[in-house]
Amino acid sequence: AFSLIIGNRKIMTKIKYVITLDTDTQLPRDSAQQFVGAMSHPLNKPVFDSKKHCVTEGYSILQPRVAVSLPGTNRSGYAKLFGHEPGIDPYTRAVSDVYQDLFGEGSFIGKGIYDVDSFEQTLKHRFAENRILSHDLLEGCYARSGLLSDVLLFEEYPASYLADADRRSRWIRGDWQLIPWLLPFLPRVEGVSRKNPLSLLSWWKIVDNLRRSLMPTAFMLLLLTGWTMLSSSWFWTLVVIGIILIPPLILSFVYLFQKPGEVILLQHLKAAGLQVKRQMYQSAFFLVSLPFEAYYNLNALLRTCWRLIISKKKLLEWKSAAGAEKGRKDGLLYTFRTMWISPFIAVLSAASLLFFSPLKLVMVLPILGPWFMFPAIAWWISRPLVPQAVSLTGEQYTFLRKLSRRTWSFFETFVGPDDNWLPPDNFQEQPVAVTAHRTSPTNMGLSLLANMSAYDFGYIQAGALLTRTSKAFAAMNSLERFQGHFYNWYDTQSLLPLRPLYISSVDSGNLAGHLLTLQRGLNDLPDQVISGPRLFEGIRDTLDNLTDLAGEQMPVTVVRFRKYLDAIIGDPPVTLAYYRKCLEELMVSSGEIVNEFTPETDEQYRIWANNLSGQCQEAFDELAYLVPWMTDPALSDSGETDHGAHPLPTLRELADYGDGDFASYGKDNHARQRVELIKDLVRQSGILADLEFGFLYDKSRHLQTVGYNVEDRKRDPSYYDLLASEARLASFVAIALDQVPQESWFALGRLLTTVDGDPILLSWSGSMFEYLMPLIVMPTYENSLLNQTCKAAVVRQIRYGKLRGVPWGISESGYNSVDVQLNYQYRAFGVPGLGLKRGLSEDLVIAPYASALALMVMPEEACSNLERLAREGFMGKYGFYEAVDYTPGRVPRGQDHSVIRSFMAHHEGMSLLSMAYLLLDHPMQKRFESDPLFRATLLLLQERIPRATTYFKHTSGFTEVRNQAGELVLPLRVFNKADTPFPEVKLLSNGGTYRVIVTNAGGGYSYWKDVALTRWREDSTCDNWGSFCYIRDAENGNFWSNTYQPTLKQPENYEVIFSEGRAEFRRRDFDIDTHTEIVVSPEDDIELRRVRLKNRSRTKRIIDITSYAEVVLAPADADLAHPAFSNLFIQTEIIRQRQAILCTRRPRSVEEDPPWMFHLMAVHGAEIRNITYETDRLQFIGRGNTIVRPYAMTNSGPLSGTEGSVLDPVVAIQYQI
Repeated sequence: AFSLIIGNRKIMTKIKYVITLDTDTQLPRDSAQQFVGAMSHPLNKPVFDSKKHCVTEGYSILQPRVAVSLPGTNRSGYAKLFGHEPGIDPYTRAVSDVYQDLFGEGSFIGKGIYDVDSFEQTLKHRFAENRILSHDLLEGCYARSGLLSDVLLFEEYPASYLADADRRSRWIRGDWQLIPWLLPFLPRVEGVSRKNPLSLLSWWKIVDNLRRSLMPTAFMLLLLTGWTMLSSSWFWTLVVIGIILIPPLILSFVYLFQKPGEVILLQHLKAAGLQVKRQMYQSAFFLVSLPFEAYYNLNALLRTCWRLIISKKKLLEWKSAAGAEKGRKDGLLYTFRTMWISPFIAVLSAASLLFFSPLKLVMVLPILGPWFMFPAIAWWISRPLVPQAVSLTGEQYTFLRKLSRRTWSFFETFVGPDDNWLPPDNFQEQPVAVTAHRTSPTNMGLSLLANMSAYDFGYIQAGALLTRTSKAFAAMNSLERFQGHFYNWYDTQSLLPLRPLYISSVDSGNLAGHLLTLQRGLNDLPDQVISGPRLFEGIRDTLDNLTDLAGEQMPVTVVRFRKYLDAIIGDPPVTLAYYRKCLEELMVSSGEIVNEFTPETDEQYRIWANNLSGQCQEAFDELAYLVPWMTDPALSDSGETDHGAHPLPTLRELADYGDGDFASYGKDNHARQRVELIKDLVRQSGILADLEFGFLYDKSRHLQTVGYNVEDRKRDPSYYDLLASEARLASFVAIALDQVPQESWFALGRLLTTVDGDPILLSWSGSMFEYLMPLIVMPTYENSLLNQTCKAAVVRQIRYGKLRGVPWGISESGYNSVDVQLNYQYRAFGVPGLGLKRGLSEDLVIAPYASALALMVMPEEACSNLERLAREGFMGKYGFYEAVDYTPGRVPRGQDHSVIRSFMAHHEGMSLLSMAYLLLDHPMQKRFESDPLFRATLLLLQERIPRATTYFKHTSGFTEVRNQAGELVLPLRVFNKADTPFPEVKLLSNGGTYRVIVTNAGGGYSYWKDVALTRWREDSTCDNWGSFCYIRDAENGNFWSNTYQPTLKQPENYEVIFSEGRAEFRRRDFDIDTHTEIVVSPEDDIELRRVRLKNRSRTKRIIDITSYAEVVLAPADADLAHPAFSNLFIQTEIIRQRQAILCTRRPRSVEEDPPWMFHLMAVHGAEIRNITYETDRLQFIGRGNTIVRPYAMTNSGPLSGTEGSVLDPVVAIQYQI
């Protein structure tokens, strides 16, 4: 019997599986699919035994693991203490369970999936009506339940101890009502008594539950008996304490001595210490709660027996956990009244011991004292956890409000008809004043949210918000797009895309996330009052900026205006008539202020005076537009109309007014029109956010590519593979829109380093932008990995600023270098120790917007830093300037810094939204969370801090910081010939384990540790050893190599470039360009050689491309001493399905650990005709030939494919393309 049935009831008979959840249970994305997939597996198909009337094989029910949600544990100290390991864990996919592992059965706890037909067949007419309270366990025993250990559900943990006690009391009553199922025959159902079909395992599960319910009572009896009736009271006390404390201590010590090899010792010790602390607190709380637990459990037991045997009533008395918690009183006095038994037993025990054995009282007093105080302890630990309040001073609050208003003035000034209501990328004041009339998807999204934020602050009215939004949407709808995506750049005046046509994954994700956040904000507008205190606070922000400019020469009109405005803010209007009167007075007074500033007055004075007047005028016009009768002069003083005395209405309430109210004033119902406009804009927001992310997703890597080149019709070869990056929002949005699978989130890299012992995710460049930019719309959860990372990143930024003696806040920004058109250049900067990128300490560029972003994480420190930046003169007319460059090589002589006097649209937008986060209580994040698509995916943001994972040790401390740094000169060497007097050498390495030496002629060798992988001889006159690539024209037989060696053929042109971490060779032969790049992976022991071929002729060419290297797999000295003997132990294997050759050295003794090497070739962007292999040097070179002109090149046939124990091993793979 269900109280609410929704949907087509006719399809109920066709439903195969049912997922059952509690009201507080969260079902993660894709979990339902995993449920059905597991249930559908043939091995899980339930087999019903008609004799036993239960399932004996397979499963009718699958029960997933249940964990505690991260926000739930932050509700109280009690939930935090007992909500074990909350949040999602990407590192654990399955866990061990004793019942499932040993007996192939789990225990059903009411949350999971069941097979309807099997469930009904098994349980129909099996249980008596109104008899069973805890049906979950019994259903699992009959229908057979399995544990789905790699799927997680999340639920809330009770915030108060009493609510949790009530919940456990209900469980105990339900468990004791199952006593009849321990008997040979079961209670009668419809007059029929059946033999008990439950297995011994099911019997044990029921008994074990009963045993657990008796433990507190048993402990209490043992303690009280030991104190009063037995000798050696101290012994029995220690026995009980030991039983409680020893098991968690053993677990803690086991964890302590099981340190994973990749985890830093300090981090492991800290994690172990936290675990010991938590376990001890839990055990201590259990010891202190023993009297009440024993009383409550015994009460539940006796009540159940009474109802089962005598009264037969209230057997199904039950209250949901949420209902119990909601109706629970939480006062200290109420707690003492409810838990009276604990202090009563403490006093009674103390009195008895005082009378009979005073010495024992001294011994047990440390236990009796906490028992007496337990109600106070339970009340204290159950109190709601209140987030730490932001301690900004009044001056700091005013400073940030003024800064918000200045920042908004950028969009107020530049986002207008000249740029089709799209934001220009930037405006720079110096070296030349210029506006960059181009925009990106990120700029557009931030500009739209800046409009919404300006409305939240009270700088514009809803009418202006809708106008700006609708005009921006009109321009966006006219832009050329690709599969819904906007291109990376557009001209804001011609609205044409700028080449190259490119789709940026991050930009598209940002825009989609911002549009859906905007959609929720627009959707809420009709139910908000047409104005409120925010309007007057917004006017005050504009007035504060004006008075800052006026200084001591403030006109009397400004003083009078402020006095009246302060009075309104102190007692804001609540009726339409008074509201209209206030607006009219402000409008008139602001007009007088404008007249005070003559044309000769400073331009900024006049601009801010006009801004103030414009805000007041706009507010009055908004009222006249929506409530036309309020402009009647007769209302100026009295307000005595039916509507004038009404409270300020919402837009929807105005839209519902009768048409006669408006017709009597000769006006239309503009509120109704506006509601329709809002609906249209909400619809357009959803359409513009409907992007196709699938073609940007690499299914093999489970990662999003950086972008897509539309003109070349191919994805970018680079990928976003770090969780701590600006791509976090794009990845989340793509998952929420069901465009990419959820596993893409867990595929993002989670390399960790530490800050003061706290783990923090590494980013690429260590910039504030990578860590904090997603937070301008995405929520963050206390004690989550992302929350910890953001805090630690700001801490590291602050410390680095102090170390360098400058304000802190480093991110990607402009810097003091200009191009030929005198435009500032832009790139990513970061803090050493946070980023994987090298050379972060070479530059020192401070971006004020980075500190603005930090307002969302550490507001007090960030505000103080912004105040310092303002004092040092880094603020302009539109807020803070772009950046301050302290890099010695880029500042003018005699100065220690250079101000980048520009304003970038996306940095201005991020700053405004960050200040809204702090000053307006997270408005964008609340809108983001309210979106149904995002709300279904929020669990991804609740990832817990891992106790053990890989730590990147190389960045755990600051790299060396030099106070004086000159110009950074990259070690770039270029050669245009191969036959130099002495070979020019490039060393490539990943830190020592894998090394490659390559010369400008292409010779060289590869080493892994002390093992030579390829043969090399120290002979600079030949230099013909190493790894090579032959290229042959299959039609005319011409052949050459990708480098000068080994064929020694002179190309039309030849160029060698040795740069940092890379060797490049370029040459042209027979109208074919060859470009070779050689690198060593910084993470794995792999050498990569990429060869690009480009046909410059007008005819189609068929090319054979062949790799070649001689294999050693032994120390170089051993190979040099006896190469023929060394070759005898090499064994080769061709793995054709992988297009690879695998080589190893057969061990010469049991103790020898043989090395392995693979050689692989892959072709991209070409048609493959044939693939052949060779591992025998004689077969490849031929008798009497050398590698200058091998037989494999003069013979047009395929390679022989020889493999195994060859006499002279090589690796060679040939592709015909």
